[in-house]
Amino acid sequence: MITIYTSEEIEKIAAAGKLTADTLSMLEKAVRPGISTLELDEMAEKFIRSRGGIPSCKGYEGFPGSICASVNDTVVHGIPSARKILKKGDIISLDLVVELNGYMGRQRQMCIRDSCITVPVGHTNKKNAQLLKVTEEALFAGIKQAVPGNTVGDIGHAVESYVRPYGYDVLRDYVGHGIGIEMHEDPEIPNYGTPGHGPRLEEGMVICIEPMVTMGRADIITLRDGWGVVTADGLPAAHCEHTIAITGNGPRILTLRD
Repeated sequence: MITIYTSEEIEKIAAAGKLTADTLSMLEKAVRPGISTLELDEMAEKFIRSRGGIPSCKGYEGFPGSICASVNDTVVHGIPSARKILKKGDIISLDLVVELNGYMGRQRQMCIRDSCITVPVGHTNKKNAQLLKVTEEALFAGIKQAVPGNTVGDIGHAVESYVRPYGYDVLRDYVGHGIGIEMHEDPEIPNYGTPGHGPRLEEGMVICIEPMVTMGRADIITLRDGWGVVTADGLPAAHCEHTIAITGNGPRILTLRD
C-alpha cells in the first residue's frame, strides 16, 4: 500500500533528511587512502547518534554495519571491515539510512531517510570519474520525472535512457522504493521502465530514487557473507540515491547536501 504524507508530516520528517545529508558530507570529507571502511562506519554511527538519530542499517535483518560501504566492483550492501583499506584510485559507495525521533502526525514515532553517494578515493582514473558523473546525472534525470501525474515507469525510463549511451547498464535485481515510517515501502522504483506505466505518482508520496549503474554488464553475484553484491565481470559500479517528496511544486529532495 502506498502511503500519502501530509505537508506537515513531510516538513517534520525532512529533519531526518538533513541529518542523513550531513552524515554523508562528513563521510565524503573523511574518505582518503589508508582509512578502513570500518573506521568510516564508526564515524557515521557516532555522528548520527550525537545528533539524536539512529543508524537504521545496523541490525537490519542482521546487517552488522551502520552504513553500507561498497568499494569498486561491489555495487551495494558492502559490509564495513577493518580489513578493507581504501587505496588511491578506488571508488566507494556510502549508503546509509537514518531514523529520527519526533515524527508528528498520525501518532508515528520515527521517520526514515535514505541516501547514497559514490566518491573517489583521492584521484581516480577517467573511466571511473565518468561513471560517477553519469550515475549522479542519471539520478537527477530520474528526479525530474518525479512529479504528480507521472508514473514510476517515467522515472526508470529516464534513468536507463541516460546511462545506456555510455555503454553502462543498470541493476534489475535491486530497485528504489517508497520510504517514510519503514525503510522499504511501496512502490518499488526500478531504474528501468516504460513511460506511462507503473504506479502513478501523487502529491504526498515519498520515494527513494537510486540508480545502481555498472560500467559493464549488470550481471551480479552475492558474496558468501550474504550481503555484498559484486559485478560478475569485476568491473566497477556506482550508486547514487536521494529521498524525494512528490509535491505540487515539483520534486523536493529531502537529502540534498550543501
